[in-house]
Amino acid sequence: MVEINIPGRGKSFIENLLLDYNGTIACDGEVIASIKEKIGEVKKKGISVHVVTADTHGTVRKQCADLPADIRIFDHSNAAENKREIAEELGAEHCVCIGNGWNDGLMFEACSISIIVIGDEGCSAQSLLKADIVCKDIHDAFDLILKPNRLIATLRG
Repeated sequence: MVEINIPGRGKSFIENLLLDYNGTIACDGEVIASIKEKIGEVKKKGISVHVVTADTHGTVRKQCADLPADIRIFDHSNAAENKREIAEELGAEHCVCIGNGWNDGLMFEACSISIIVIGDEGCSAQSLLKADIVCKDIHDAFDLILKPNRLIATLRG
């Protein structure tokens, strides 16, 4: 668990990181190679990592087999609600989430801190308005978690 005290927002105790798969940590169904190391660094901080996806390309199990992460695959028809439910099940007030798509919006609203990445696939304009922070790519989003003073500087009141 990581404790972050954000002036104007108070303390957050981060226990879980929820990651969207396609467009966030993967492009065209393949995990971005450098992300494996970042996930390992987050785990070393005591944060559990969960990949939440409808698995559009059907590759998440194979691509994430060696990642220290819990993989949650759900039906395509209700992805937004499924992601929100997973956040709530894990204790959304102790979750940071990262995504890029329209179906990440409810998860963004539920989690303590939400980060949207633009990346190669772009991002949903609707979810952009629900995110706490916007990053140009997934590497910058991970660095916010690995270097909490960046979060504090961005979110302070």
